[in-house]
Amino acid sequence: MSWIKIPMKFPGTCIVCNDKIEINEIGLWSKGVGVKHEKCAKTNELQCIVCGSPAGCSQCEFQDICDIPNVSQLCICKKCSDEKDVYNSYQKSSHKKFSVINS
Repeated sequence: MSWIKIPMKFPGTCIVCNDKIEINEIGLWSKGVGVKHEKCAKTNELQCIVCGSPAGCSQCEFQDICDIPNVSQLCICKKCSDEKDVYNSYQKSSHKKFSVINS
Protein backbone atom coordinates (compact mmCIF):
# COMPACT_ATOMS: atom_id res chain seq x y z
CA MET A 1 0.00 0.00 0.00
CA SER A 2 1.46 3.36 -0.98
CA TRP A 3 0.59 6.72 0.53
CA ILE A 4 0.71 9.89 -1.56
CA LYS A 5 1.40 13.24 0.07
CA ILE A 6 -1.15 15.79 -1.24
CA PRO A 7 -2.60 19.19 -0.36
CA MET A 8 -6.27 18.52 0.39
CA LYS A 9 -8.69 19.87 -2.23
CA PHE A 10 -11.68 18.84 -0.12
CA PRO A 11 -12.08 18.45 3.63
CA GLY A 12 -11.58 14.91 4.88
CA THR A 13 -11.47 12.79 8.01
CA CYS A 14 -8.26 11.12 9.19
CA ILE A 15 -8.60 7.33 9.30
CA VAL A 16 -6.24 7.17 12.29
CA CYS A 17 -7.49 9.87 14.69
CA ASN A 18 -10.92 10.68 13.14
CA ASP A 19 -10.17 14.45 13.23
CA LYS A 20 -10.86 16.70 10.26
CA ILE A 21 -8.24 17.40 7.61
CA GLU A 22 -8.95 20.87 6.23
CA ILE A 23 -8.71 22.16 2.65
CA ASN A 24 -5.07 22.98 1.69
CA GLU A 25 -3.73 21.01 4.68
CA ILE A 26 -1.19 18.37 3.68
CA GLY A 27 -2.57 14.86 3.99
CA LEU A 28 -1.48 11.35 3.04
CA TRP A 29 -3.89 9.58 0.69
CA SER A 30 -4.12 5.95 -0.40
CA LYS A 31 -6.66 4.75 -2.98
CA GLY A 32 -9.37 2.67 -1.38
CA VAL A 33 -8.05 3.35 2.12
CA GLY A 34 -8.56 7.07 2.74
CA VAL A 35 -6.56 9.99 4.10
CA LYS A 36 -4.58 10.66 7.25
CA HIS A 37 -2.60 13.50 8.80
CA GLU A 38 1.16 13.50 8.33
CA LYS A 39 1.57 13.36 12.12
CA CYS A 40 -0.73 10.31 12.27
CA ALA A 41 1.43 8.48 9.75
CA LYS A 42 4.06 8.22 12.47
CA THR A 43 1.60 6.44 14.77
CA ASN A 44 2.17 2.71 15.03
CA GLU A 45 -0.65 0.92 13.25
CA LEU A 46 -0.85 -2.74 12.37
CA GLN A 47 -1.99 -3.76 8.91
CA CYS A 48 -4.85 -6.14 8.29
CA ILE A 49 -3.46 -9.54 7.30
CA VAL A 50 -6.33 -10.00 4.80
CA CYS A 51 -6.61 -6.69 2.90
CA GLY A 52 -3.49 -4.76 3.94
CA SER A 53 -5.41 -1.70 5.15
CA PRO A 54 -4.86 -0.30 8.65
CA ALA A 55 -6.19 -2.76 11.21
CA GLY A 56 -7.90 0.00 13.19
CA CYS A 57 -5.62 0.09 16.22
CA SER A 58 -6.99 3.45 17.36
CA GLN A 59 -10.50 1.95 17.64
CA CYS A 60 -9.47 -1.45 19.01
CA GLU A 61 -11.01 -2.60 22.29
CA PHE A 62 -7.53 -3.70 23.44
CA GLN A 63 -5.78 -0.40 22.57
CA ASP A 64 -5.03 0.45 26.21
CA ILE A 65 -3.19 -2.81 26.89
CA CYS A 66 -1.75 -3.56 23.43
CA ASP A 67 2.02 -3.28 23.00
CA ILE A 68 2.10 -3.02 19.19
CA PRO A 69 5.83 -3.76 18.68
CA ASN A 70 5.53 -6.94 20.77
CA VAL A 71 2.19 -8.43 19.71
CA SER A 72 1.35 -10.67 16.81
CA GLN A 73 1.32 -8.75 13.54
CA LEU A 74 -1.55 -10.94 12.28
CA CYS A 75 -4.42 -8.59 13.14
CA ILE A 76 -7.53 -8.20 11.03
CA CYS A 77 -9.55 -5.04 10.39
CA LYS A 78 -13.22 -4.65 11.34
CA LYS A 79 -14.36 -4.69 7.69
CA CYS A 80 -12.66 -8.02 6.97
CA SER A 81 -13.72 -9.53 10.30
CA ASP A 82 -17.36 -8.82 9.43
CA GLU A 83 -17.17 -10.61 6.08
CA LYS A 84 -18.62 -14.03 5.41
CA ASP A 85 -16.13 -16.91 5.82
CA VAL A 86 -13.63 -14.69 7.65
CA TYR A 87 -11.66 -17.59 9.09
CA ASN A 88 -10.82 -19.01 5.65
CA SER A 89 -9.80 -15.56 4.38
CA TYR A 90 -7.57 -15.07 7.41
CA GLN A 91 -6.08 -18.54 7.04
CA LYS A 92 -5.36 -18.12 3.30
CA SER A 93 -3.75 -14.71 3.84
CA SER A 94 -1.53 -15.91 6.65
CA HIS A 95 -0.47 -19.00 4.66
CA LYS A 96 0.35 -16.78 1.66
CA LYS A 97 2.34 -14.31 3.77
CA PHE A 98 4.16 -17.02 5.71
CA SER A 99 4.50 -19.82 3.19
CA VAL A 100 7.54 -21.21 5.05
CA ILE A 101 5.27 -22.20 7.93
CA ASN A 102 3.20 -24.40 5.63
CA SER A 103 6.16 -26.52 4.51
